[in-house]
Amino acid sequence: MNTTKTIVLMVGLTVLLVFLGGAFGGRQGMIFAFIFALGMNMFSYWFSDKIVLRMYNAREATEAEAPMLWSVTHDLALKMNMPMPKVYIIPSEAPNAFATGRNPNHAAVAATEGILRLLTREELEGVMAHELGHVRNRDILIGTIAAAIAGAISMLANIAQWSMIFGGFGGRRDEDEGTGGMIAGIAMIIIAPIAAALIQMAISRSREYEADATGARICGNPLWLANALRKLHAGSQRVPLDANPATAHMFIVNPLRGGGLVNLFSTHPPLEDRIARLESMVYGRAVR
Repeated sequence: MNTTKTIVLMVGLTVLLVFLGGAFGGRQGMIFAFIFALGMNMFSYWFSDKIVLRMYNAREATEAEAPMLWSVTHDLALKMNMPMPKVYIIPSEAPNAFATGRNPNHAAVAATEGILRLLTREELEGVMAHELGHVRNRDILIGTIAAAIAGAISMLANIAQWSMIFGGFGGRRDEDEGTGGMIAGIAMIIIAPIAAALIQMAISRSREYEADATGARICGNPLWLANALRKLHAGSQRVPLDANPATAHMFIVNPLRGGGLVNLFSTHPPLEDRIARLESMVYGRAVR
């Protein structure tokens, strides 16, 4: 279901790009914006593991330094028929974790010192199964493509904005349409990037649900992950992580605080929904 939703959202994002390309920059403008945005995001995709690990001062851990984290990751990699990813520790008491790497052969998992002190072995297994689920499901590639399309849409809107300022937007057609065409153009310049961002965030949330389901099946007990999410949410409220908003989507629980309209742009689904879905895998119905 989440995979189907992701496909529908990706198609919607692509259609939005094609439509705006024709309206704002024509075919050439659309192609240029997409290639430029794709190039920037592919660089991020290729080097994301090194960039984000360095950003959080993560250090690679040996089996002797982090025996529980290392053995849990090793056992899950064997169970999932994946190469053993590199294991990193983030020097922070805020409980959280993420996975990175462009494919299973270049993957890494990172956990904070706080999460290792907070969770039981079973709960940590649920968390690491979720993170390896992201790697196996190629979520980093999906996120990169979505970001490239959304970035191209924002770039087209910026081109249209500057074109309007200098009187070139729409050419003869806007002169014929008059004020109505100008208002429509301004509306699209404002609405298009917002719509693209909303779709991009919806894709991210659908991949979180899918990683939860994958992790629950792999570790064998969905309640391990559900219990871990409860603890992580409470722990992150007590000790928030000093996270860069650009990398917030990578963590298993959202390190950023917000509510109301901010939730529309959240990269994570509501925690209550995630827990209810996991519990329904055990009890056969959503538990609230």
